[in-house]
Formats: sequence, C-alpha cells, structure tokens
Amino acid sequence: MGELYVPVNIETIQAEVFPDVALYIRSGGKFILYKSHGHNFSKQDATRLIENNVDVLFVSPQDLEVITTFMENNADSILKDDRLNSQTKGKIIYQTSINFVGDLFEHPEKVSDFSRSRRLVENLLKYLSSDCNSLQSLESVISHNYYTFVHSLQVAALSVLLHSEAYLLSHDEMLDVGIGTLLHDFGKVFLSQEILNKDGKLSQAELSAYRNHPEQGYQYLKKHTRLSDISLGVVRHHHERNNGKGYPHGLTAMAISRSAQVAAICDVYCNLTIDRTCRKALSPSMAVHLMKQEMKDSFNERLLDVLDGIVCTDNPAQFL
Repeated sequence: MGELYVPVNIETIQAEVFPDVALYIRSGGKFILYKSHGHNFSKQDATRLIENNVDVLFVSPQDLEVITTFMENNADSILKDDRLNSQTKGKIIYQTSINFVGDLFEHPEKVSDFSRSRRLVENLLKYLSSDCNSLQSLESVISHNYYTFVHSLQVAALSVLLHSEAYLLSHDEMLDVGIGTLLHDFGKVFLSQEILNKDGKLSQAELSAYRNHPEQGYQYLKKHTRLSDISLGVVRHHHERNNGKGYPHGLTAMAISRSAQVAAICDVYCNLTIDRTCRKALSPSMAVHLMKQEMKDSFNERLLDVLDGIVCTDNPAQFL
C-alpha cells in the first residue's frame, strides 16, 4: 500500500500510557512534527488541539507496529474503563481495527496469526453489545488513503448487527462473521495501485483483474490461515448477487451463503454512505431506497428490510 502516515484520533491517545512515538500534524500535503520521541503527549496538548479544531494526529509508518500492538493489547481494558464514554471507546476500537487491516495490507503474511484476528473481533463484539447507539458512535478517521481500511470495519460492524437481527447465531459463528467481513477485501492486496487509485473507468483488463480480487483473497487465506468456511465464504462471495450478475463466479441466491449475502448488502450500503473522491455520501435512507428500488433483484429482500430497521430509525437495533 506504500508508505503512509497513520491517522490517530486524539481521543484515543491516553496520555499516561500511550507509547513513546513521534506525533505529526498534517498541513496541506505535508506532515509536520508536533511531538518528538521522549516528549509525552499530555491532556493539555489534547485540549489545546481540539480547541483549535485538530482532532487527528499522525504517526510515521516506522511507528505503525508499535501503535498497532499497543492498541490491540489494551483494547480489552479500554472497553472496561468507566472513565471513557461510549463514543471515545468507539473511536479507540475503530482506530485499532483500521490499523490492524492496514498492517495486514502492508504485511499480508501476518494474516496467519489467527489469534490476533479473533481477539480484535472479540473486542468489536463487546463494544457493539455495550451500547444500543454503538454503530453511530463508531466514527471513521478521515483519510482518503485509508478508505479501504475504514470501509472494512464499517462492513464488519454492520454485518454483525444485521446478522444478530436476522438470525440466531452462536458466539463462535458471530466471530467467524466478524473476521470474514473485516478481511472481506483482503484480495485487494494483490491489485496494483494503478487499479486501486484510478478515478476514471477501468479498462476491460483492469476490470477483469479487479473482479478476481475476492477469489485471490479467498485462495490466499485458505492456504495461509485457519479461517472457517464461513469467514472464507464471505471473502470469496461478497460480490455475488442473488440474480446471478455478481462476480467472480456469477452465483445465484441459493448458492450464496447467508453470511456472504449479508456481507454483500453491508458492503454496498457502506460504499454508498461514505464520501468518495468521485461522489458524495448518500444518507442512510437514500442508500437503502436505492438498494431496494434500483438493485432490488440483487439482494435478499428480507435482509434489506432488516438493514432498513437498523440504519433508518431513531432507535437503531441493539446487537444481542
């Protein structure tokens, strides 16, 4: 994915325990040093920056592993900390998950550490079950370069909620759903930057390569991990459609697992409701309306109704 400075929401930087790393502010297209190694980030720093409408700092790619390891190892204790409100906890879980997915895109071989994926999704499930407004509290760190990583977590969180409303799943199966959806775009690791970052229409060859990313992700994960068939099915089939017009295999409804059908709906919904360089985000109600009317043969209608109940009401459904 290239050398990228990693955005870190200021609310996730717990002054007393956060690792000693250099912190940067982005100004235009440049990253300017704010705090060097050996200089602790204080609560006063946080207050001053927020008062000046700065809510995100950045760490260098060299410090990514330090930050990621710290946040993953401390996520459980953070969720239990009564001093932090739900929104702050959501930002921390979001940050941890984004860093996790980003780390895997930089180092695909790390995906073989199954315990790491399981631990992260366990914490995501705990957070989603802690507050009926948890989905709204999950706020992305705005950075175009991190679109894929932010999107992966949004799809995972919404898929877990939709599954919990539509089906009666065991905890282990819910973990499989969370891991599969968090890694659903893993096959993009094998696509060129030219294809991933192209604003215009893809050529036929580029489109063919892009449409193979679910199969490539599936084949790599099947060979190098211990992921369940449920998780692997989500990765392989999240672009299939009930009417047979999806890819990479053109499956129809009966041949697509329920978890892959849920992931497909959440994938499209999250794509429609996040700002892209080519278009502005749709509102939740507009996105669901478009999916029901213009894409109605593509998805399971009952699942679309469940999605509508989760994202288009004043009192969103609570994960059970």
